[in-house]
Amino acid sequence: MPIPPQSGPATLDADVLVVGAGIVGLATARALLGRHPHLTVTVVDKEDGVGRHQTGHNSGVVHTGIYYPPGSLKAKLVASGRRALVQLCRERGLHLDVCGKLVVATDEAEAERLAALARHAAANGVAATTIGPEQVREIEPHVAGVAALHVPGAAIVDFEEVAQAIAGGLAPRGEIRLGTSVHAVHPDGATVVAETSAGPVRARAAVNCAGLFADVIALRSGATTDTRIVAFRGEYHELIASRRHLVRHLVYPVADPRFPFLGVHFTRMVDGSVHAGPNAVLALAREGYRWRDIDRREVRSLALSPAVRRLAVRHWRTGAGEVARSTSRRALVRSLQRLVPEVETRDLVRAGAGVRAQAVRPDGTLVDDFAIERQGRVVHVLNAPSPAATASLAIGDHIAALVAQVLI
Repeated sequence: MPIPPQSGPATLDADVLVVGAGIVGLATARALLGRHPHLTVTVVDKEDGVGRHQTGHNSGVVHTGIYYPPGSLKAKLVASGRRALVQLCRERGLHLDVCGKLVVATDEAEAERLAALARHAAANGVAATTIGPEQVREIEPHVAGVAALHVPGAAIVDFEEVAQAIAGGLAPRGEIRLGTSVHAVHPDGATVVAETSAGPVRARAAVNCAGLFADVIALRSGATTDTRIVAFRGEYHELIASRRHLVRHLVYPVADPRFPFLGVHFTRMVDGSVHAGPNAVLALAREGYRWRDIDRREVRSLALSPAVRRLAVRHWRTGAGEVARSTSRRALVRSLQRLVPEVETRDLVRAGAGVRAQAVRPDGTLVDDFAIERQGRVVHVLNAPSPAATASLAIGDHIAALVAQVLI
């Protein structure tokens, strides 16, 4: 249904305000402008460029949807989002390599979990084949495993390049204001007013895509939510050039189903490099890309949070292992050698790190699905970790439909 144009008020800055110029925020603006030609959309971000955090600090993997429970929002949106992303990359001439992936079981216990993963893939309509050790060696000669799930449709892109391409296509009805922080978004009659570092911005509706600060913006805006964002740093190493031949495609372990993390793995990047990682270490700042990045208020908040304490008690052993892989390259290499026995400590050099915004419930459990809620005239994206980048264009369409409910 078309959205009627707004006749007033005269002080309206845009029809829709999007907080956050990551790939989900940009995809939301794109979807709104594509669905409703007369709308104006303003995207606001505190950084001096688009995609500067989770979008620009991830592995670049285009996921197929093998991990997500059938019927979940992740499973629904990653399927259509992947198709749209691949089409966009091909239309715009962006880097895209459909290289395929192996999820490798290294013992019989993992082989049983691999069978469950294969059932997930089938239920989600993902082409995937269970193969034995001989076929594993044919695809990846240096990988060891008793079985693997071969997913030929897995691909890699440069998500920062994708974000820039989306941003470049928003004009003339879409505006991006960089270097502008948003503190809160408040209802004001038939509009909302955002408090920003550059003054108030008024719109008919708003979308909170603030990523690592999504819960902060939501609570300051009067939203009702009992989840909080916890930042987990994922640190990467890179194979030196002479050892890149050890990995031809994407090589993953069988993930622990208790966690929404996939374990340390090998990722071939679009520039030809091969990254190893990431781990998942509790960050001591919302944008804590290094151990020395410490926000004392965030540390205090984490220490006082019952949800975080319950999370720590439940998973202290796993957390200790993640810290060990962060502080000891030998510990990281031992994990990687389960997949590629020939990898040695001297084969790795430090690469970058990313910080994942992960929602945690009051009982200390991790929110495993996307969490997108409309409250009044504001849509809050309260949990959009991996595979949000892959699914971003579909997430944008989903959010645009929620915004339309406000504007019709």
